[in-house]
Amino acid sequence: MSHWIPLLNATFAALDFETADRHSDSACAIGLARVQNGEVVQVLHRHIRPPRNSFEHSWVHGITWDDVREAPTFAELWPEIEAFLQGCEFLVAHNAGFERRVLTTCLGAVGMALPSQPIYCTVQLAKRTWPIPKHNLPSVCAHLGIALRHHDAASDAEACARIVLAAARQSEGTP
Repeated sequence: MSHWIPLLNATFAALDFETADRHSDSACAIGLARVQNGEVVQVLHRHIRPPRNSFEHSWVHGITWDDVREAPTFAELWPEIEAFLQGCEFLVAHNAGFERRVLTTCLGAVGMALPSQPIYCTVQLAKRTWPIPKHNLPSVCAHLGIALRHHDAASDAEACARIVLAAARQSEGTP
């Protein structure tokens, strides 16, 4: 991922997926946080019905088949996600490789390509910005005083957005 410097006046979105199993097409929840002019202006959380009813990761995020059996599929939910991302200059995710892989796989399963916005990794941003022992989401949030309900997709996405804003404020020398 290329070196990038977040700007406080940028419009961007942070995203986070939770998956049901080890397969990248098993998104069972998505969290999105939209940022405009240095503020989180909207947070979205949606359950997604994955293509299989096997849930290996319930112990991580607490989501079960019963929680998503009536939820929309990724294809059904995509128009809402796409509208949420409209006008964003870039996307961010903590461990962007994982989130990009899930997004790419879910979109590919319905014959669609990734959105045109670049996806930047806030793990890499945090490593360049704060000399702390660990750069996982809970550690960075603890360092910055950001509230987090880890593995709740909306909370993870909002925390990721707030990490970008903190790094932007630091690079611009504003509190």
